[in-house]
Amino acid sequence: MASDEPPLVPLGNASPVGAALQQKHWRMPQDLSSAHVRMAARAERFLGTAAFDQGPWAVVGLAAGIAAWFAGDSTWQWLSAIALGLGLALAAVAILSADGRFPLLRRAVVVMTLALVAGCVLVWIKSALFGTRPIARPMVVQLDARILAREERPAEQKVRLVVATREPESGRAIAVRVGLDSAADRAEFAEGALVRLRARLVPPAPPMLPGGYDFARSAWFSGLAATGSVLGPIKVLESGKNDSPIRRAQRALSLHVRKNVGGSPGALASAFASGDRGAIAPADEDAMRDSGLTHLLSISGLHVSAVIAAAYVIALRLLGLLPWLALRMRLPIVAAGIGAGTGIGYTLLTGAQVPTIRSCIGAVLVMLALVLGREPLSMRLVAVAAAVVLLVWPEALVGPSFQMSFAAVIAIVALHGTRAMRAFFAPREEPIWQRWLRQVAGLLLTGVVIELALMPIGLFHFHRAGVYGALANVVAIPLTTLASMPLIALALLFDAVGAGAPFWWLAGKSLELLLALAHWTAGMPGAVTMMPAMGKGAFALFAAGGLWLALWRGRVRLWGLAPALLGVLLLSRVAPPDLLISGDGRHIGITGESAGELLVLRQTRSDYTRDNLLEQAGMKGETRLLDDWPGARCSDDFCAIILRRGGRDWQLLLARGTAFAQERALAAACERADIVVAARYLPHSCQPRWLKADRRMLDQSGGLSIDLARLKIRSVADEEGRHGWWNPPQPRPRRPQAEPSGSTGADDASAAMLPQ
Repeated sequence: MASDEPPLVPLGNASPVGAALQQKHWRMPQDLSSAHVRMAARAERFLGTAAFDQGPWAVVGLAAGIAAWFAGDSTWQWLSAIALGLGLALAAVAILSADGRFPLLRRAVVVMTLALVAGCVLVWIKSALFGTRPIARPMVVQLDARILAREERPAEQKVRLVVATREPESGRAIAVRVGLDSAADRAEFAEGALVRLRARLVPPAPPMLPGGYDFARSAWFSGLAATGSVLGPIKVLESGKNDSPIRRAQRALSLHVRKNVGGSPGALASAFASGDRGAIAPADEDAMRDSGLTHLLSISGLHVSAVIAAAYVIALRLLGLLPWLALRMRLPIVAAGIGAGTGIGYTLLTGAQVPTIRSCIGAVLVMLALVLGREPLSMRLVAVAAAVVLLVWPEALVGPSFQMSFAAVIAIVALHGTRAMRAFFAPREEPIWQRWLRQVAGLLLTGVVIELALMPIGLFHFHRAGVYGALANVVAIPLTTLASMPLIALALLFDAVGAGAPFWWLAGKSLELLLALAHWTAGMPGAVTMMPAMGKGAFALFAAGGLWLALWRGRVRLWGLAPALLGVLLLSRVAPPDLLISGDGRHIGITGESAGELLVLRQTRSDYTRDNLLEQAGMKGETRLLDDWPGARCSDDFCAIILRRGGRDWQLLLARGTAFAQERALAAACERADIVVAARYLPHSCQPRWLKADRRMLDQSGGLSIDLARLKIRSVADEEGRHGWWNPPQPRPRRPQAEPSGSTGADDASAAMLPQ
């Protein structure tokens, strides 16, 4: 006799937990007349078939809450997000618990919403408690300061000091980072020394342009109230205590490595051994970045995992030579403890930066999983590592380091967790050359998947992505992990008996090969893809699609391709802004007039300024002065240019000098212009037809990017919102007046600059 109850929904690849829940609780609702009941039933069925794992998704919810706080720009938006999350959780408990037929749906809604609320509250509390208010304005001051940290940068011939002092105006205790020439470097500048110095201090810089690097945000969470440079000699008032043993060991190790391996290979060897990247030449850093190998320069997952794995294997083999120990103890547990201890020591030795700590946590969790007999590489383990980092450093979520490292690990775990990859790597009887060929093919496929996962992140943060990175990493990663790092370790070991020279020579040759690969790859045609700033919406679609692909099981994971493809569509429609204006109004970039060239108002010796303009324009070309462009007319004080955009002509008047123009002439020139840009305050009588971006406006808006065809303006202020690190100066109560004296040649030029 047929049963009246409908059959259970098959779980496919569902977890045992999901199967148990389904067997105990899930039945098709009998009353399907209500639309919301049908929707709930479909959601319950989906969660059962796709094997909802609440651990990883709870971390996703935590990250979403942190991201919502950064994306919101005011208190009411943050409170609204919290209230919405709590409301959804309460509604799920009240409605779905009463029904009792949808346990998976209820759990999913409650877990995700409460995690989102927790993330938003967590980062808000940390910002309120630990955020450091920047100084109000630039200043030149004499300070008595205590040295907290010291960073040597031989490639730039600079030394950076982080010092504790008091703000001259308010007297509050602040931390300041200052730079000085390495020629002034002396042994007295040790951590803990009390010094007197004269320095020019400025507030931590916000993004120069919308979508640029936000140092002000980083300084807010790291405790820096100002940055600057030392003017003149430093007087040591009190000698510092010797640096910490770890710091001394790090510096001694860096110097020892560079002494034995000279030039660029020595700088890379120092980075691998001690985490000191200060000696790497800018040209080598650019080549490593453009070839997709820059991740090898920072002590992260690859290095920490290699060190821990090597320590584990060596300890296991050596301990296995002691029969009396092998018979009394479980050697894998002892070896795992030695590996974990080695990884922690390596993390401390290399500076214990957040990315290194994050990698160490993940590697130690792998050791713990091996000891417990669990799967060493699983999505739950990745989720635990991410949760630990986010709970301690929630601000790390919006940085490229966190995103890239976890995106790469998630991509690896998701790829190798599929049935196809498990079958591909399953042991089988075959010739050794076929086994090696499968390993190489798997490594290449893994590299391609990692590059696809990292490309949106690189485009979002750096506006560039390496095209041949997957191929370069197929060679570079084995070269680094199987040759360079073991040779450096052997060289250091044999240096104890004075026999390390052969290993140093071999390590240098392997690093020369790595640098040659980087420069060759970076120099290939089309090696780097440059794009203008990607919108946050497109980036969110890529992130959502990638997480969907990684965290679900079965065919439903393919639905993640939909948001990813939509992100690709939005990305393909991104066009460079027509006009880029820096926050101080001094630097202006114009795109679309000269193929492969960015027109600029003035040249600069700052690589930072030039690179920002080119990156935001999505160009890898050169800059060209407006003075040299036939379509522009320039005097000593003004440049004028007509841009054809959106089916009409736009007339731009750009101030170059700082001298005031005769007010009547300037007002007439402004009246005929659509856009006026100046690094100084302009009088109220200057009224262009569309936009006046003078000092008064730019102080409040920050840098601008303007799309003339769409009449769209993006500003730094719009992206920063009302977070504590965005500290625009208050507008001055009085407006300066233009020079009332008679007209000069420059004034006549400003009046006649624009065509009638």
